[in-house]
Amino acid sequence: MRRLINPYFLHPVRIVKINDEAPQVKMFTFELIENEYKEEFMREYREKHKEFVEVMVPGVGEAPFSICSSFYDEKLQLCIRAVGNVTRAIHRKKVGDILWIRGPYGRGFPLEEAKKKNVLIVGGGIGLAPLRAVIRSIMSKRGEYGSVTIMYGDRTPEHLLFKKEHKEWRKYFDFLVTVDKADDKWKGCVGVVTVLFKYAKLDPKNTVAMLCGPFIMYRFVIKKLLELGFKENQIYLSLERRMRCGVGNCRHCMIGNRFVCLDGPVFSFDELLKIPRSEVPETWLP
Repeated sequence: MRRLINPYFLHPVRIVKINDEAPQVKMFTFELIENEYKEEFMREYREKHKEFVEVMVPGVGEAPFSICSSFYDEKLQLCIRAVGNVTRAIHRKKVGDILWIRGPYGRGFPLEEAKKKNVLIVGGGIGLAPLRAVIRSIMSKRGEYGSVTIMYGDRTPEHLLFKKEHKEWRKYFDFLVTVDKADDKWKGCVGVVTVLFKYAKLDPKNTVAMLCGPFIMYRFVIKKLLELGFKENQIYLSLERRMRCGVGNCRHCMIGNRFVCLDGPVFSFDELLKIPRSEVPETWLP
């Protein structure tokens, strides 16, 4: 279907709920205010599995954020960590306040291609936020996928995201969690996310791996997946942290001849291997 929305059109959205998820991290639930492009916006997001939106705070600026709600939800959810002027301004907003978003943009994780296959989801830190969209979407269509394993690592138990949802996730999936540093109450695994591989039962021949987290995490997770027998075209990772304008104008996100915001932010590993190694930061790839 031809895209009807002007990519620069600003959609008004109202904050209907705010959840404190972790230190400096809040999840905002938005409803789109009626406008001529509302239905087209939701259709673009649901049918094409768009990955992110740009959020604009008048007088402050704008920034890209991956959507973390299911593709089948009526409302949009964004999980935002306060690290800069725009994010801190959003954190000061309250329920009922109006913000502006444009989009949706980008290529997300391959949920259609993963149907009838097993799925491995590996998230590190705030990288679990965009993967939550994958998790919740699979939950809504659980019978269309094989076994699902989630590996999630974060700094401390206090920093774990979506803690209220973990119990429900365990009903549907094999959900494994680790922290870099435990506290007195933590009874789970301690270590980087790759330590969780020894607890997972994976079938590399029929599994799609979806990764999102710090770039250094990719280097070691991909290395482990290749050792287990995964093929390069079975591994998908998000490079969203390099984005800025969202529409390919600023060229801030270019890697080789690829625009992360337009061609991604989700890429298969074999796509990245086609980019000259000298143009890919060393911390990304094994």
